[in-house]
Amino acid sequence: MVKQLVAAQNDFFATQKTKDIGYRKQYLKKLQQEIVDQEDAICDALYADFKKPKFESLATETQLALAELKHAIKNIDTWSEPERVSGSWSNFPSKEWIQPEPYGKVLIISPWNYPFMLAISPLIGALAAGNTAILKPSEYSVHTSKIISQIIRKVFPPEYVTVIEGGVEVSTQLLAEKWEYIFFTGSTQVGKIIYKSAAEHLTPVTLELSGKNPCIVDETASIKLAAKRIAWGKFINAGQTCIAPDYILVHKNVKDALVDNLKNSLTEFYGKDMETSGDFARIATGKHFEELKGMLEGQKIIFGGKFVDADQYLAPTLVDEPELDSTIMQGEIFGPILPLISYTDESELDSYISKYPNPLAFYMFSSDKKFQKRLMSRYSFGGGTINDTVIHISNKDLPFGGVGQSGIGGYHGKHTFDLFSHHKSIVKRGTWLDVPLRYAPYSFSIILIKKIKYLF
Repeated sequence: MVKQLVAAQNDFFATQKTKDIGYRKQYLKKLQQEIVDQEDAICDALYADFKKPKFESLATETQLALAELKHAIKNIDTWSEPERVSGSWSNFPSKEWIQPEPYGKVLIISPWNYPFMLAISPLIGALAAGNTAILKPSEYSVHTSKIISQIIRKVFPPEYVTVIEGGVEVSTQLLAEKWEYIFFTGSTQVGKIIYKSAAEHLTPVTLELSGKNPCIVDETASIKLAAKRIAWGKFINAGQTCIAPDYILVHKNVKDALVDNLKNSLTEFYGKDMETSGDFARIATGKHFEELKGMLEGQKIIFGGKFVDADQYLAPTLVDEPELDSTIMQGEIFGPILPLISYTDESELDSYISKYPNPLAFYMFSSDKKFQKRLMSRYSFGGGTINDTVIHISNKDLPFGGVGQSGIGGYHGKHTFDLFSHHKSIVKRGTWLDVPLRYAPYSFSIILIKKIKYLF
């Protein structure tokens, strides 16, 4: 089936239909309307997968996708226009420009933590750029994958866009094919497999991966507000967010106040009996649930720690001063567990932050502008926020992506269109003048070349 679908998309792309801007807009509008019509059903599917609260489903899944669609539909004409550039003297007389064009058939592999938005968002940019697409949603979010498949089947012919569901064996079959572009969101470990497979065909990739994201809180921070914003960014989606704060580095003089305020914020958000809250999601997979439980073994838990196996519920949990060689500090947590580590001097921060590869996100809470500037300049990370968490992802004009171990490429808004477009350079020469300098014999040209080299 995979080979037939790939062949069908090759043939369809060859018809040049997707290079027509009107054709692209027509289908993007159909997709937009179908998401609007199915929004409640999408939220129900997300709840069925891991009890995702409806507000979070709307705010972080469907409404973000609809905003991306609206933005793309409005701007696709402008994005697709050739970009004129200044001509060089060596080409005079000429007109020179950059023309965006689609790659062809693209493969999008999406994860289970934001299973709707992280499937649809890159798809929007791929289609806006004029590509065809095969979408492979996560097998762990079965209900959301099913409704994505239903939506795509209703909106698109399969030779244009199709969904292929399944597990590792399906992904393996897909990666064995030749693609013009691969977009993957998931773990660094799987990202390496994707990258290796893509290299067999020299296929360009975007890898949206993960990282151990630090969150620094210094003495000058507004502690109550910092606690509230950290608690929101960390525990939304039950901590299953690639850009969630992974651990806190807090100055020892304000640590107790921060802990108290974190506890207060969490109780305010989810109540004293957090298990009964309708505003807190569950862990999406059994395997990851067991991994998170294992991380808590031997740790000093100062808040939370409760879990319910039957419901894959793990309470928002604060861990005090974990050892750096403990499991919880070895890699990304990706769940509702937040370690706190105290520091006494700015010089200590580097011993923690530099222990890990480039994080996907970086956060700090401080009123000291010089301190803010030093840290933001010193460390390499995908994206970051000062005095808040996670919100940098919401700006469509900011590219979202990692660096080094946390990913390759950035997308959102026009950046997604550009990501899925090859930008080809074109020169149109005039015929009314032809300077003979470049032609042999070169005896006279050698005299002139050094004098005019700066005109090239």
